[in-house]
Amino acid sequence: MGLTIGVDIGGTKVLGGVVDSAGDVLAQTRRDTPAEDPARTADRIIEVIRELAASHPVDAVGIGAAGWIDATRSIVQFAPNLAWRNEPLREKITAAVGLPVVVENDGNAATWAEFQFGAGRDADNSMVLFTVGTGIGSGIVIHGSLIRGTNGIAAELGHMTMVPGGHPCGCGRLGCLEQYASGNALVRFAKADARERPELAEQLLGLAGGDPDAIRGPAVTQAARLGDTVAIGAFEQIGRWLGVALADIVQILDPQVIVVGGGVIDAGDLLMKPARASYEEQLAQRGRLPVAEVRPALMGNLAGVVGAADLARV
Repeated sequence: MGLTIGVDIGGTKVLGGVVDSAGDVLAQTRRDTPAEDPARTADRIIEVIRELAASHPVDAVGIGAAGWIDATRSIVQFAPNLAWRNEPLREKITAAVGLPVVVENDGNAATWAEFQFGAGRDADNSMVLFTVGTGIGSGIVIHGSLIRGTNGIAAELGHMTMVPGGHPCGCGRLGCLEQYASGNALVRFAKADARERPELAEQLLGLAGGDPDAIRGPAVTQAARLGDTVAIGAFEQIGRWLGVALADIVQILDPQVIVVGGGVIDAGDLLMKPARASYEEQLAQRGRLPVAEVRPALMGNLAGVVGAADLARV
């Protein structure tokens, strides 16, 4: 198979690209996601595919969708941060664009990209990915294959319960990892602490015009880099929870490599340092036993595009 299109659909963007068999993105385009309107979201996906297919001879399309995908890789059964409920996405897109289409969980798509072309490409056995963005995406590769589960919805590691009875999650549960280690959690922690300790949040509040409710993720990162105590503390909180989750996965799966990606990884050591410290603390009892190396992702915001496109070949 020659060129394929990968489309990565999140809560804020529809990002598409033409990808070759080496994982190189030859062209890309982007639209905003009308997250509350499934029909308009499908229209945006179709627009992206048609624009890319008009200038490149493509053989198939892979779609990475932020939700639970059925075992046939065609229906979005539920999406915590989008309005999809039992959405026959493959059928709609195939009918509109006239190309073979597969639908994959966006975490699985990003995982596959990192395993094939990115931070886990030297792992010949197993790898786990956590993507820290608006929510928490994830994926698991064992013996070179994605683990999808009986019903196609395995590896939802962002929805492991970390705090029983804790903060409500979009999936309907309480206390999920996503509510303590995601970009949304980062902002929530920063807002709460800025309200309680404004004297320690001068840079952060300055970037938000003095209003804690106006704090957004990029401002938290910028303020943390300037040394803002509250912003740094917010990263320490999500890093600590992420490290706990990484250690739990080691106890369950014993993977070769754990990769951390997603938009929040752009903050670098602001996130990775506390995450690694928490991870090592949680696994201290394992002594001299080998544990998975924790690495930052390499594919950036194109991981979902590249992974979805490559999975369209499988």
